[in-house]
Amino acid sequence: MYEKKLNKDIIFGLHPVMEAIKSGQEINKILIQKGLQGNTFHELRGLLKHSMVNLQLVPVQKLNSITRKNHQGVIAFVSPVTYHQVEDLIPRLYEEGKEPKFIVLDGVTDVRNFGAIARTAECLGFNGIIIPAKGGATVTSDAVKTSAGALMTLPVCRVDSLKKTVDYMVESGINIVACTEKAENSIYDYSYEGPVGILMGNEETGISNELINRSQFIGRIPMTGDISSMNVAVAAGIVMYEAVRAKK
Repeated sequence: MYEKKLNKDIIFGLHPVMEAIKSGQEINKILIQKGLQGNTFHELRGLLKHSMVNLQLVPVQKLNSITRKNHQGVIAFVSPVTYHQVEDLIPRLYEEGKEPKFIVLDGVTDVRNFGAIARTAECLGFNGIIIPAKGGATVTSDAVKTSAGALMTLPVCRVDSLKKTVDYMVESGINIVACTEKAENSIYDYSYEGPVGILMGNEETGISNELINRSQFIGRIPMTGDISSMNVAVAAGIVMYEAVRAKK
């Protein structure tokens, strides 16, 4: 059972969603009706126990607002792309003689910003974009549209733990550059030599302290206007361009 609504691909119904999971279909999020019971429901929960799928319990009214067909209390949002594994992508880049360049998003939830960042990353030759499995925007039809199709070609890595992923990147020789307005140094003070991972945070809460502490450099974008911060997609574009420009 497939239906398109507001450019979001969805699957609904207990058995269709379970079959999608078993077949390896990339799923961004699953909505389950609060209070749902039964053997099939518990089997579904068992399938999701060790997955990175974002599971949300919602009232039936929420599900009905998405589709009026017989959803049986379950709706899954399907990703239009296949996610990549960081542990596979980084070694492959090194084997190909490339210096990895990644953009890492911590809590960036707006789909339009996510798509715009991906578009800039692809244009500037970045090798991938890393997002958390929970607490951030995922690849949807809207995101693909905003990215002008970049998300169909730029590898997207969805990870269970940004902390562990950043640790792995550092161990793999990738320097993490965190961009935050709270930094004392400027983003122009860094050399951007070697492999690099640009870390951007949520516009309201910024980058988590756990990730800041794992960064090799923390910089801010110098600003002279009255507004103290800028849109995260614009900020990410400035830092990514600087990382590319500095290598030339």
